[in-house]
Amino acid sequence: MGTKQDKLNRLIVEDEILWKDRKRYFGIPISFTVYSFDANRLYLKKGLINTTVDELLLYRVLDIKLSRTLGQKIFGVGSIILSTADKTHNTIELKNIRNSDRARKALSTIVEKERDEKRILGKEMFGAAGGDGDRMDFFVDDIGGSGDN
Repeated sequence: MGTKQDKLNRLIVEDEILWKDRKRYFGIPISFTVYSFDANRLYLKKGLINTTVDELLLYRVLDIKLSRTLGQKIFGVGSIILSTADKTHNTIELKNIRNSDRARKALSTIVEKERDEKRILGKEMFGAAGGDGDRMDFFVDDIGGSGDN
């Protein structure tokens, strides 16, 4: 029998971080906001003294949008706006990140892969952005079960 620490370590699965960047000001990464994603989740880490880490399961992303103002184009950055079926974060914005179009394409690919693995089809997400209480009620897989595990 293992210790409590050993049992806890067996539960923790750390996937390789595929992409990571900081929020930038004038193209320089001088903020304490770090965005990253692995094969399953998007992470938003904010703060220096008081730090918060938010995590989003990528199959819950409904829409991905890239936005680049003239100023962002000048400094070589852009913002990715994610519409999600997450209760706490309906919209997530990855602000002023470098290589924003490549990050958007990678996120889009991972989101589609995650939906396929979880058997969530686009037509089954109809109404997920509806705003009535539990948004995940609309996620149904192709064998009739609930996709909210």
